[in-house]
Amino acid sequence: MLQAKVQRKVRLGVIGLGERGRGLVSNLLSMDDVEVAAVCDSSEDRLQMTMELAEAADRQKPEGYRDYKALLERDDVEGVIISTGWTSHVEIAIAAMKAGKYVGSEVGGAASLDECLELVRTSEATGVPCMLLENCCYGREEMTLFNMVRKGLFGQLVHCQGGYEHDLREEIAKEGENRFIDHYVKRNADTYPTHGLGPVAKYLGINRGNQFLTLSSMASKSRGLKRWMEHNLDKEHPLREREITQGDIVTTMIKCANGETILLVLDTTLPRPYSRNGRVQGTNGIWIENNQSIYIEGKSAHHAWEPFDNYRSEYEHPLWKEFIQDGVQGGHGGMDYLCLRAFVESIQLRIEPPIDVYDMAAWMAVTVLSEQSIALGGHPVSFPDFTKGKWTRRSQAPSSKYSLDQIDETIFADLRSGS
Repeated sequence: MLQAKVQRKVRLGVIGLGERGRGLVSNLLSMDDVEVAAVCDSSEDRLQMTMELAEAADRQKPEGYRDYKALLERDDVEGVIISTGWTSHVEIAIAAMKAGKYVGSEVGGAASLDECLELVRTSEATGVPCMLLENCCYGREEMTLFNMVRKGLFGQLVHCQGGYEHDLREEIAKEGENRFIDHYVKRNADTYPTHGLGPVAKYLGINRGNQFLTLSSMASKSRGLKRWMEHNLDKEHPLREREITQGDIVTTMIKCANGETILLVLDTTLPRPYSRNGRVQGTNGIWIENNQSIYIEGKSAHHAWEPFDNYRSEYEHPLWKEFIQDGVQGGHGGMDYLCLRAFVESIQLRIEPPIDVYDMAAWMAVTVLSEQSIALGGHPVSFPDFTKGKWTRRSQAPSSKYSLDQIDETIFADLRSGS
């Protein structure tokens, strides 16, 4: 069972109740061992919609706040989930850690390296963990690949790819003058790196025996979003006059300490189907997302692709086997739910979360570093070592069914036997 009966109830606060925040609240309301004790948003309408969610779920209504600092003063709230606009994630996370609350923060790129460093310093000084809620790490496909990597199916990893390839032109324009358009008008960077990078970083053991060393990025010209607005917005619409700085395609290469390379692609302003551009390649074989194909030397027909489905049943991650048995639920195919369960369990057991503050800082820093590299014509820039050298000797991550560093088969065996 994903919700172990022996675990105590956790009282959480949720800060930021837009569409994403309310979706997370809905997931939390379905968990018997979680109480959403407090919620916060500057909009009274959003607060009311969240209260209605609790009522519809036959759960106690949370206390509503307009100021997150007031929520953080509550002694009965153990952890907070931050789902506000990207630019406020770090500020609230730092305040929450100083208030002694476990932090689960929604994803987004960093605005500066200083804020990444401050996240790490605050967590280290307070002893309070901070988790990036990178749900793609808990996708069924990504966890199957993690299991295959750990079992050595690909041999020694050499190269991985990931990205965020999603036609967002209409969504960006629809949002008008709020948070999204500013990223396209004022920045030229990989502004949304973590969906593609997070799972790859875990395959490669980043921050536990491996590290990002350098990064080089280039951006194409910017045409897609401007063209879409000219063809689809009223002539009087103010966005038609805005100049777009963000390149249509941002390509980033990362070199790792153990010699691997990573290719990231951001592609959100041209027509295309959705993809996270996944690729895992090692000395024994290769998997590619876009054709759902795999080739394993000695298993696949000589020089011939075969369907990835041929390997799913044998290499399904035990967490997903359990999830399917219990009944998959939650948004984005279930990975939202599993990511939240990982956060809840870390509070219940008082352990470091599977995606810790060092991961959060390193993954978010890609935005700032890619912006610098693009401005320098693709010149390589160095990653800060957020662990201050600890990556070479960090102890093994806590054993957990939600671990993204190891797979402890005994946990799942114990659960199956009922012990």
